[in-house]
Amino acid sequence: MEYLVICLTALAASGLTLFSGFGLGTVLAPVMALFFPVETAVAATAVVHFANNLFKLALFGRRADLSVVLRFGIPAMLASLAGAWALVRVSGLPPLYRYTLYGNALEVAPVKLLVGVLILFFAVRELRGGKGARPHPASWLPLGGIVSGFFGGLSGNQGAFRSAFLLGAGLGKEAFVATGVVLACLVDAARLTVYAGLTGPGVLRGNPGLIAAATLSAFLGAFIGARVLGKVTITAVRRLVGGMLVTLAAALCLGLV
Repeated sequence: MEYLVICLTALAASGLTLFSGFGLGTVLAPVMALFFPVETAVAATAVVHFANNLFKLALFGRRADLSVVLRFGIPAMLASLAGAWALVRVSGLPPLYRYTLYGNALEVAPVKLLVGVLILFFAVRELRGGKGARPHPASWLPLGGIVSGFFGGLSGNQGAFRSAFLLGAGLGKEAFVATGVVLACLVDAARLTVYAGLTGPGVLRGNPGLIAAATLSAFLGAFIGARVLGKVTITAVRRLVGGMLVTLAAALCLGLV
């Protein structure tokens, strides 16, 4: 049963992630946690996430905007190390509040609430009409890299911030997707160097078949998404990103992820 549920989740989330720039880790980790201890779920998700980003890099990397990668990616990599270090310092903080929903005990950590509020701000700014509908200007890219990288290292939610800032870089849909993939690989590589000692290689030895199946399912989702990409417009991508940002922000603030 776990193979079917996890593989279908990886396939669907990977397809959506291709357009939005985020979502695979956010969706897959809670599903993994239904079947495995939390530390195993996090480690297994990280492996699938990084492998899928490398696969997408092979598909789209050549279409990335090098200027955006440099202006956004270098600050993001450095900030992700600071965020990963901060995670160790704040991981022991008590939750801000706890509540019960349909018999399930939920709690909201300070970091998750902060990330959720910030993501919601960027999402509303992107989706609202009128003068406020203008995306973040390209001059904000270094700042976006710092914000995305830091919170990526701190909470793993760098993709949402990255997409919010990349929408203002004036990229076409292919360049938007490709640039996001390159940046995701850079940040993943940086923060995984900090995380590596926390879980060790045991997760790979204990669940090689499941991790391989989930990774292949994510590859298939990215491949299908690549076929669909040519049929959508950048406006559709922007609306999808904005809607997913709002959904993710709400889930973080409510303690659902």
